[in-house]
Formats: sequence, structure tokens, C-alpha cells
Amino acid sequence: MSNVIQASIIKKIAMAVSGLFLIIFLFQHFVINITSVFSESIFNQFSHFMGSNFVVQFIAQPILIFGVIFHFVMGFVLDFQNRSSRKIKYVKYKGSSNASWMSRNMIISGAVVLSFLILHFYDFWIPEMNYKYVEFLPDDPNRYYDELSHKFEDLVKVVLYVISFGFLSLHLLHGFSSAFQSMGINNKYNYLVKTFTIVYAIGIPLGFSFIAIFHYLNH
Repeated sequence: MSNVIQASIIKKIAMAVSGLFLIIFLFQHFVINITSVFSESIFNQFSHFMGSNFVVQFIAQPILIFGVIFHFVMGFVLDFQNRSSRKIKYVKYKGSSNASWMSRNMIISGAVVLSFLILHFYDFWIPEMNYKYVEFLPDDPNRYYDELSHKFEDLVKVVLYVISFGFLSLHLLHGFSSAFQSMGINNKYNYLVKTFTIVYAIGIPLGFSFIAIFHYLNH
């Protein structure tokens, strides 16, 4: 096996691992946020723990930020390499007969998701850092629910979030199952893996969309 092929495989595995790491974080993020629909106090407790815990703030959070940057940079690198390696240009592309729309446009859905993450950081992470480390405001464990619901008072922002979650679903539908394949998880349980990835890829973005719409309707 040539060094070029080995390097490509390593990059794909690294991409898969970083993607699975972000998928785990996404689920954890959803579990906390969905509690805001059912209980203001529980959501505040979860959020305060995450916002004040040293391990979360100074170990897990930097790792998460690195994981996000690494995943998207690696995605653009692999996409560029794949496009550059195609020596034969087809006069007519046969669309889904060759590959699904999702697999052909992962870079587009990924770019939309990245734009959404930048918006999300602007809406939540930057104000949180400003609150705690710039203005040094007093710790209020009950502020999180009001801050969350306030972000979804603007219909335009809610629509942008819902559209972004739609692209996230498309990205996950192909990326999640591809991550397992890149890591060699393709055995007799493959059907169960595919079923799980479809349920996750559709259910989690729908759940986040529901949260945004719920708070808009109840602000």
C-alpha cells in the first residue's frame, strides 16, 4: 500500500473519529436543551453545572472547539483531494445513479452547518464568555432559561435555525454511516447501525427545531 493511500485512509479515519465525537456532544447538548421544554428549573440546573464545572469549561470545552475546527478543516481538505484526484471528467453526470445527493454535497451541507455553528457561538458562547470572564457578573444559576428563550423571540432567527437543522440532518444522514464504514464497522449488524444512524440523523435535528419553535411560540 502506497504512502499516499495510507495517508488518505488515516485522514478518513481521523475525520470519522472527530465526527463521532461531535455526534456524541450533539446528543448531550440536545438532552440538556430539551429539558427547557419541560422544566425551567431542571434546565437551569443542568446549564449551571455545565457552565461552572472546571472540567467542562477548561478541558472538555477546548477539546470540543478543537474537534469542531479539526472536523471541518479535514472535511474541506478531503473534499479538495477527492476533486483533484478525479482525472476523468464525465460529459454527463448521472446523479443519484452514481451517488446520493447527500454524499455528493457533503461539503455544501457542511458549510451550512459551519455557518450555523458560527451563529450559535455568536448567540450563546460569546455572551457567556463575556458574562463570566469580561464583565465578571455575579453567578446567577437561574439565568439560563431566560437567556435561551430570549434568543428565540426573533422569527427570522428561528427560521435560520430550523433551516440549518435541516442541513445538519442531511449532513448526518450520510456522514454518520460513513464514519462507521471508515472505521471498518460493517458486519452482520450493519442494518441496525444504518437504522440507528437514520433515526439519529432525523430525530435530533427535528428535536432541536422543536425547541426553537417552542420557545418562539411561548416567549
